[in-house]
Amino acid sequence: MNTHYRQQHAAETTADPRWRAVASREASADGRFFYSVKTTGVYCRPSCARLPLPENVSFHATQTDAEQAGFRPCKRCRPDKPHDAEVSAGVGNDHVIRYSIGECSLGAVLLAKRPGGICAILMGDAPAALELDVRDRFAAASFVRDDQGLQQALSRVIELIETPGLDLDLPLDVRGTGFQQRVWRALREIPAGSTASYAEIARRIGSPDATRAVAGACATNPLAVVIPCHRVVRSDGALSGYRWGVERKRALLERETRA
Repeated sequence: MNTHYRQQHAAETTADPRWRAVASREASADGRFFYSVKTTGVYCRPSCARLPLPENVSFHATQTDAEQAGFRPCKRCRPDKPHDAEVSAGVGNDHVIRYSIGECSLGAVLLAKRPGGICAILMGDAPAALELDVRDRFAAASFVRDDQGLQQALSRVIELIETPGLDLDLPLDVRGTGFQQRVWRALREIPAGSTASYAEIARRIGSPDATRAVAGACATNPLAVVIPCHRVVRSDGALSGYRWGVERKRALLERETRA
C-alpha cells in the first residue's frame, strides 16, 4: 500500500461515524457493526481494547461479511460471541426472533420478526446463508422457525418484491444508530421509480460531507426493499454495490420503472 493510498484510506476511515465509536471504544455500538484490521488479519467489535491505525481498518456490517473478507475473530474481544452489552442495549435482541424463508423470482427471502415488528428482510441465493446472516445480525437472540405463523407476512413481503412500490402495511422494529435511522428514513422518502445519489441523501439529512457514511448505512440496511437502498445510485447514475447483489438491484429498479 503506497503512502498516498494509506493517507486516503485513513482519511476515509476517520470521516466515517463508525470510527468515532471505535476510537472511543463504545460498548453501545457492539453488534451494530464490526471492523477488521488488515495488519493482524482479525476483526473486532467496536469496544475492543486494541485501537488500530485508521489506515488499516475496514468496516463490516456483519460477522459474516468480515469472515468472508478473510478475517478471523479477535481473541481479545471475541466478536463471534454474544456480549453482555449487546443484550442490555437490545442490540443483539432481547426477545425470541421468529423467522421464515420463502422463494421469489429473485431468489430466497428471509423474514424475521420480533414482538415489536419485522426486524429483518434478507435476500440471497441460499436459505442456509440467509439463516447464518440473520443469526449474525442478532447474535444474542434465540431463534424459532415459524413458517406457518409468518406465512401471511412473508407472502406480503414477496408481493412487495415482485411489485416494488407497494406499501408494506406491517409493523416494523428496525434499530440502528441515529445516523443510520436518518439515512433509512431518507431512503423511504425516495418515490418508487426514482433514484437518488449517495451525495444527495447526505445533503438531505444535513450531512453533506458524509457520502461514504451514507453508503455504509445503506450497506447495513436490515430491511431489503422496505427500506429501498436499491434506489440509491452513484452520482453519475451508475449502479454501485448492493448488499443483496447488483443484479437484484437492477431488477428491482427495472420493475419500478415499468410499473
